[in-house]
Amino acid sequence: MQILAFTDTHGDKRAFNILLEKSKKADLLVCAGDISDWGEGIEEEIKLFEKLGKPLLIVPGNHEGDNVLRRICKKYGFCYYIHKASYEIENFIFFGFGDGGFSERDPEFERIAEKFKKTIEAGKEIILVTHGPPYGTDLDFMGELGHRGSKSFTEFIKESKPLLHICGHLHENNGKRDMIGKTIIINPGPLGQLLKF
Repeated sequence: MQILAFTDTHGDKRAFNILLEKSKKADLLVCAGDISDWGEGIEEEIKLFEKLGKPLLIVPGNHEGDNVLRRICKKYGFCYYIHKASYEIENFIFFGFGDGGFSERDPEFERIAEKFKKTIEAGKEIILVTHGPPYGTDLDFMGELGHRGSKSFTEFIKESKPLLHICGHLHENNGKRDMIGKTIIINPGPLGQLLKF
């Protein structure tokens, strides 16, 4: 399976053209939030991917309202809203949590993650999709500000050992990768990255 992961496009037409070209090689698309710029043109941006006939998994960023994005995804059969939810394909379970990106701890994520962990079948590979990055990696490091990511995400990764964590939010770290244990952490940026499994 080949995934095209992207984040923080913020309505950039050039980025969408590049993503549409790259998506020809993908089986599945994953957006880690902020597809729009403060929600403007969000439906038109999602519709750009409709003609591909491939699933688009998405969580909201801090630029999209939860209810607006959820409602738009319901209109299109190819778009799967995985905020506080999961999507299963082949041997992979995508577990999503969007919004925010500014809190060191997220009690709501922790509560939902506990429920999610109880549903995982043996042998399934988890792919975590969040808008904000985990704490203590190259993806959340902001120079003099230090690490600005989520300790809740880091703890989930250490305990559940997902195969991959796709995140975004901090544009300064677009394109960066790191690892927590054996989990690959990636901020694919607005131009996206193809990932093969």
